[in-house]
Amino acid sequence: MKIDAPSYLKHHLLIAMPHMADPNFAQTVIYLVEHNDQGAMGLIINRPNGLSLADVLEQLRPDSEPAPRCADIAIFTGGPVQTDRGFVLHPAGEVYQATVALGDLSLSTSQDVLFAIAEGNGPAKSLIALGYAGWEAGQLEAELVDNAWLSCPVDLDILFQTPAERRLDAAAAHLGINLALLTSQAGHA
Repeated sequence: MKIDAPSYLKHHLLIAMPHMADPNFAQTVIYLVEHNDQGAMGLIINRPNGLSLADVLEQLRPDSEPAPRCADIAIFTGGPVQTDRGFVLHPAGEVYQATVALGDLSLSTSQDVLFAIAEGNGPAKSLIALGYAGWEAGQLEAELVDNAWLSCPVDLDILFQTPAERRLDAAAAHLGINLALLTSQAGHA
């Protein structure tokens, strides 16, 4: 008897199916930072929350005026868990006080990366999020079986080059799928 090793989706994008009812995840695309037998953690990459890096810096450094470009750097809702905690997803290479290597990408959680971005000497490409999406052991797998998500390998162009409002459709198109043509009803064949 052959036993298959579990298939995990670390470094993949999760694409919410049209019937996703949870308002935290409806019409989202999520980059999976981690997925293993203990659970999964990811960041929603297509939901700007209305704040900018300038707004965050005003809280972190109230006595300093942020650079004008900081007003144009969007902050994203990364997910419903720990919404007061910041995450910066960026290409690998630069290391900050709290950086985890993720292959072609890195995830930094210390304030120094925000200050470096504000000063113009941080990563050239980044996605800044507050909060994250988390799943307990087996929870994401069950949601995948229930057809709540599609998945595809991460595409760095979708992550860093595609405008936020087009990332969901771009991720689906990466699979050759037009989400507008899918029904909002779930089912199993």
